[in-house]
Amino acid sequence: MEFTVYILQSRQDGSFYIGYTTDLHRRLSEHNSGESGYTSGKMPWEVVYSEKFETKTAAIKREKFLKNQRNHSFYEKLIREYKAR
Repeated sequence: MEFTVYILQSRQDGSFYIGYTTDLHRRLSEHNSGESGYTSGKMPWEVVYSEKFETKTAAIKREKFLKNQRNHSFYEKLIREYKAR
């Protein structure tokens, strides 16, 4: 099984949401249909960054690292570099 760490950005206010999943398409649908508490008030969301991991442990470690940054400019730089690939 493969795990994906992702960053979503709200088209409404530009805020970010970070999570991990085994099915990014399904998870984005859940965020954009209001099934996810925190994200329901800031729809619509778009995936602006993702990384794949072979283990859940590695994905959780990366998710925690990204969440601990709490820095808008850090996320913007990461996303720019991701889109430039």
